[in-house]
Amino acid sequence: MLDLPLIWALILATGVFLYVLLDGFDLGIGILTMRAKSDEERNTMTATIEPVWDGNETWLIIGGGGLFAAFPSAYAILMPAFYLPVLLMLAALIFRGVAFEFRHKAVRPVTKRFWNGAFAGGSLFAAVAQGIMLGAFVQGVVVEDGQFAGGAFDWLTPFTLLTGISVTIGYILLGACWLVLKTEGDLYARARRWGRFALAGLSIAFFAVSLATLSVNPDVTDRWGFSMNHFDWGKLLPLSPVPVVGMLLCAWLWRDLSMKPGPNAAPDWRPYLIAAGIFLSGYVGFGISLYPWVVPFEVTVHEAAARDNALGFMLVGAAIMLPVILLYTAYVYRLFWGKVKPGEGYHA
Repeated sequence: MLDLPLIWALILATGVFLYVLLDGFDLGIGILTMRAKSDEERNTMTATIEPVWDGNETWLIIGGGGLFAAFPSAYAILMPAFYLPVLLMLAALIFRGVAFEFRHKAVRPVTKRFWNGAFAGGSLFAAVAQGIMLGAFVQGVVVEDGQFAGGAFDWLTPFTLLTGISVTIGYILLGACWLVLKTEGDLYARARRWGRFALAGLSIAFFAVSLATLSVNPDVTDRWGFSMNHFDWGKLLPLSPVPVVGMLLCAWLWRDLSMKPGPNAAPDWRPYLIAAGIFLSGYVGFGISLYPWVVPFEVTVHEAAARDNALGFMLVGAAIMLPVILLYTAYVYRLFWGKVKPGEGYHA
């Protein structure tokens, strides 16, 4: 018999990861537009995401809607806990979307600067909000009688601010690697430099988050078999390939981004693929730390799941629609494959 709650947990985990991977790079590029030397360069940067940025956000809807449908009791607990950061994130994404269109329509320098700043600021704010929610999820929420019983600002702690910064740096890394794939010339060279800075910052941030987690939630560290004063090698060794692979990928990416362009240089598609692998290793580690909890250390996947008949009915729809979305996404990326030349873009 199918374990429908587990299947739906995997579907939602996949949807969230695809959102982070795809919308992450266009949020990162939005932040990096603050470093553009000119409007022409900024337009080239945004032209690399114009065909795909709307579709990338589809996965956010799948993640939120899927949580509501498949795990309604978890949704009822988590949404009140994260009302403010969710609303701030959505406001930033909406404002960013408006700015993305209006910045091409602005004529006067002051309005052009405003909408350019709004696009970059909305991207930055959305990235930080997502990172804060991740940290708040890891540190857990207060639950009593199956309902959220904490305060309105429980999500705002030093730990969540650290995860907010970490996720933002990670998105900048994805954005820089995407620009390496899609641009040429001076912007291409600077994107490689941005990628190295972001990779160094991300390595430090992930190390800091890992140490901070030791004091935030002992259940996570017990899962991995270590704390500040002891190691359980029987637990740690079987899981150690996950962080080791992440560290090796970081070293590989640094090597690729440091190579001088030429016939012996790494192909331009590889940095983004390696960056995606770094995110995947972190995401797998995140899953290992928290499974089977859908509300960390309070409600499990099976406890929060809807009835099997509802999950089964929705699974039929998901089995039809998810391959369609994946194929369409792959088609769009394939259609707009290749370098973006200066001056190209739908609004240029």
